[in-house]
Amino acid sequence: MAADDSKDDAAALSALELEAKEFDKDAEIDRILRAFRLDAYAVLDLQPGVAESDIKSTYRKKSMLIHPDKTKNPQAPDAFDRLKKAQTELMDEKHRERLDEAIADARMLLIRENKWTVDSPELKTDDFAKKWREKSKEVLIDNEHRRRRQMRAQMQEEGREQRKQDAELEERKRKRQHEQDWESTRDERISSWRTFQKGKTGGDGEKKKKKKLKPIG
Repeated sequence: MAADDSKDDAAALSALELEAKEFDKDAEIDRILRAFRLDAYAVLDLQPGVAESDIKSTYRKKSMLIHPDKTKNPQAPDAFDRLKKAQTELMDEKHRERLDEAIADARMLLIRENKWTVDSPELKTDDFAKKWREKSKEVLIDNEHRRRRQMRAQMQEEGREQRKQDAELEERKRKRQHEQDWESTRDERISSWRTFQKGKTGGDGEKKKKKKLKPIG
């Protein structure tokens, strides 16, 4: 009887552990989907400036936790994709440098707006950390809008350049076709000219003959 009770307890504990793991998975998936996606640090739940090894280990743990093959949560694939994208961005030196710069700009803007100094005690409070995160979002959004405008302008410029190149190509094709057409009718033009000249010469001869045959007196 005691053995049966022990088995029941073990099964109950196992079920509770499984339920707890599923809860953790769901909570992490929800956190990732709610995180500000332009901030890769926020998606991975990391602080700016962490070591590359921390990025790798954090990604490994979280990806194993929320992998679509290990949970039935229907939002797992989307969360996993965002997590992978964030890790890729932070492992890209140039992207991470731009992100760090934007976050640093947000900090300086916040200090200037409040007329603080880098030594002000307000910078060490939780309230400042919260405001810094919000200001970082603003800066990152502005940067993204600027990047998209630049991309549109670049695409428009590339489109104009492409249309110009297409027009030049079409003009070269037209001229080449004209030259080919002109060359293909060369023999015909020469033959026509010879016929014209022959007819012209023949006409003058008839006139001369008629003039000689004209009676005198």
